[in-house]
Amino acid sequence: MSEKTRRFINRELSWLQFNQRVLDVALSAEQPLLERVKFLAISASNLDEFFMVRVGGLQLLTRKNVQATDFAGMTPEDQLNKIRERVRRMLTDQYRCYNEDLEPGLYAQGICRVKPDDLTQSQSRFIKGRFEEEITSVLSPIALWPEESVPMFPEPELCVAVRLQTKEGAEEPFRYVLIPLGKQLPRFLTLPSEKGYDFMLLEDVVAMNVQRFFPEESVVEAISFRITRNADMIVSEDVATSFMEEMEQLLQDRKESHCVRLELDSQTSATLQAFLTQAYQVSPADVYQVDGPLDLSGMMPLSGLKGFEELVEEPWNSHISSDVNSNETMFEQVPEKNILLLHPYESFDPVVRFIDEAADDPDVLSIKQTLYRTSSKSPIVAALMRAAQSGKYVTVIVELKARFDEMRNIEWAKRLEREGVNVIYGVRRLKTHSKVCVIVRQEPQGIKRYVHFGTGNYNEKTAGLYSDISYLTADHDLGDDAVSFFNAVTGGSQPQDFHKIEAAPLGLKPRLLEMIGVEIDQASRGEKAFIRTKVNSLVDPDIIEAFYRASAAGVTVQLNIRGICCLRPDVPGLSENIEVISIIDRYLEHARVMHFHHGGDDRVLISSADWMPRNLERRIELLVPIDDKQCQLRLIKILQVYFQDNVKAKRLNAQGVYVPVDTSGIPFRAQEHLQHEAELRAKNVRQEQVTFFEPHKSPS
Repeated sequence: MSEKTRRFINRELSWLQFNQRVLDVALSAEQPLLERVKFLAISASNLDEFFMVRVGGLQLLTRKNVQATDFAGMTPEDQLNKIRERVRRMLTDQYRCYNEDLEPGLYAQGICRVKPDDLTQSQSRFIKGRFEEEITSVLSPIALWPEESVPMFPEPELCVAVRLQTKEGAEEPFRYVLIPLGKQLPRFLTLPSEKGYDFMLLEDVVAMNVQRFFPEESVVEAISFRITRNADMIVSEDVATSFMEEMEQLLQDRKESHCVRLELDSQTSATLQAFLTQAYQVSPADVYQVDGPLDLSGMMPLSGLKGFEELVEEPWNSHISSDVNSNETMFEQVPEKNILLLHPYESFDPVVRFIDEAADDPDVLSIKQTLYRTSSKSPIVAALMRAAQSGKYVTVIVELKARFDEMRNIEWAKRLEREGVNVIYGVRRLKTHSKVCVIVRQEPQGIKRYVHFGTGNYNEKTAGLYSDISYLTADHDLGDDAVSFFNAVTGGSQPQDFHKIEAAPLGLKPRLLEMIGVEIDQASRGEKAFIRTKVNSLVDPDIIEAFYRASAAGVTVQLNIRGICCLRPDVPGLSENIEVISIIDRYLEHARVMHFHHGGDDRVLISSADWMPRNLERRIELLVPIDDKQCQLRLIKILQVYFQDNVKAKRLNAQGVYVPVDTSGIPFRAQEHLQHEAELRAKNVRQEQVTFFEPHKSPS
């Protein structure tokens, strides 16, 4: 093992290990059946994005014969070879899970995927009628001619490829036609059934009835395939005359970028495979044949079938935090008490209320907010537009470079501008990934600033699926910092010195390294020193090396890294004092929380940033200290809860492999504990309300 490999795990292989942990949930027979379907679909969707974003860039480097190595000592070609090998093993696991466990299990529970040969007469008539009345009207076969380029698709799209026998005397023995299935028709076609839920996949229906498109020709075969194109593309911001136009052009360019992966049904003939491989200019090494339905991410709707609730986990509900009073406005509550929310156990509604009330409050003068990813019918965006319509000064930084949300953000930006909002399209050469909203209000004692800092997006939908932190405060220094931050970003000026926060790409990383350094100094003097943190990814080599120095000095380092971790723990002489765990459970762990002992003067912080070079050096991110003692204590306890998990947690060992943590004690599941805690807090509030009697007073 080289010194580089001894010190670092390759980024791409670490990500694939993360996705394997997601897939492991689907492989677990202990999980309810439809939960397993959900996690199988998530693992497939994750893999799609991995190919679009990561593999495409590596392929471009190999085409240029780049031989430089990453910090783990691997060339682009080395990485691609390892990725292909690992992905093929993952696909084997995915389709073993689907074919051997899930499809038979679903059938036993009355959820039946019907194949063409298994249709009853009534079902066959139904499918034929549906095909004639609807499917033929929507779908359009596209003939492929040798001199023409193949159709372009903006994202992985399921297609049916048809090979037709040409007439005697033709130059070629076969001709080829593609039928893109698009997004307009449902993937699952429900069939008449006396019991349970019978369905056919759209691609099976099309293949079964494909002769209808070619009544006078001989169909040799009709199979499903998908292509994945490179989406690792950037806009040339230095030369762009209109940034929005350049972003729109980038989305168009994605449709024409090179094909990074070709997925085929395992029944595809060598003839058709050769044609598609040549047509899309795909290397044979990037062709993946699978024995089962393509696009397993499309199985997600099955996980939400009505009438099969016993096949999913008992639902967890979000609760209004006990720190939030529904009878008072947010502007009455926040000055009295800083409010810390743990989503989704505690509802995101107070954050929506905060902005909603600001839009309608006549005393609010201005609203400044960042938007990275929002929902399609965002109540927050609606409130911002309403605020501008009422004459408030509203400024929004909309990040157009939020990958795969570019078009939605472009549309929101245009609508916001039409309603009078000052819209900033992010910052040149940087992504604005910070989550902050500052509201300026005229009050009797003067101007007051209210701030929301978050670790997650302003998206009420994902706030019900991702575990994140919100912090609502009227702290003077934090309000001052938030205003300075917005003025620097929107005004294009050098950021001023902040009172409390730090921002990437300038001060955030140095602050982290400084705080790690304090722990090293404490440990070197024989004093207590520890770091406990939770982030989604750890890739930055400077941060990793700082942790190695901390371990050598005797600092106890506990890292909860959900996804990519390039640090190797438990390596003798390097990282004996570092523990790395990862938790994959019902909610996507997304919060970034840090606790540094700091000589007993605890430093507790939340952040929008993961510890990756892109976040620390090429994005605008925020690091926010939580000084409120009550909120501090709560975050410290939350971090402790995650390191107690022995049900869903896995530990990274020195070989770079994730293994189950010690399960000899009483089972403890962190997310379940946090859910029960939120329920208990909400229950106590309800009981207090019931036992508190407020008499009616005489009008006199």
